[in-house]
Amino acid sequence: MAKAQSFADKVKKKKKTDHITVKFVKSIKTAKGSYKFSERFVQLDDIGKLAELK
Repeated sequence: MAKAQSFADKVKKKKKTDHITVKFVKSIKTAKGSYKFSERFVQLDDIGKLAELK
């Protein structure tokens, strides 16, 4: 019995999202003077809002 649905068909059915996912890296200076980096993924509606992140 053949497959009813191929992988390409499944990919086509996925919804297109209207947001952009970017990797946000924040540097934090410790008491000893070294730096730590905190990384997380953030979803934005517009790339122009990137400057508003803290």
